[in-house]
Amino acid sequence: MSRARIWQLIESGALDFSLSGISSPERERFASFAWYFSNKYYLLVRKDSGISRLQDFARNGHFQLGAIRGFRYSRNANRLVDKLSAANRVSQAGGLEPLYEALLLNRIQGMIMEPFDYPAVQEKRIRDATSIIGFEDPSVPHGLIMSRKALTPAEQNKWRALVDGMLADGTVRRIFEKYFNPDLAASMVQFQAKP
Repeated sequence: MSRARIWQLIESGALDFSLSGISSPERERFASFAWYFSNKYYLLVRKDSGISRLQDFARNGHFQLGAIRGFRYSRNANRLVDKLSAANRVSQAGGLEPLYEALLLNRIQGMIMEPFDYPAVQEKRIRDATSIIGFEDPSVPHGLIMSRKALTPAEQNKWRALVDGMLADGTVRRIFEKYFNPDLAASMVQFQAKP
């Protein structure tokens, strides 16, 4: 299901939960969160694009950015997406695969990614064609998304306590260590949760 559709269903109460999301003032009106990890966003760019800094992307009117429809990122990443969207320089997709293909075909010159995307980026054809640029933003907390319409505050608190317990006893970290190197897994679960 597309991210945009998930948020619509959470807002309407037709979907109780979704696995991971970040907050915004708009989302806080209809969703609450149980924070369980935090990560940074990066710009994945074609090596042959001439982009070595974020400013290079914004200054060249020919560069196209790929983004997932309905997705929000960190402060500087959102700023870049919003600026380029206003200039009709963002290609949106429902998921990562179409963005990787567009990047390899040079239809876009960059896309926003996070550590969960590293396994795909390590695929030889993508790794050989791209490099990664940091946004210099702090890590962004992500949480279990709960519909305020579908779940009572008491139920939301129960789920939040369950997730907090999984963080405290190391369960979340052990799950992440199955998919990421231990240092990255540790950094993702050591964060300041939002109030």
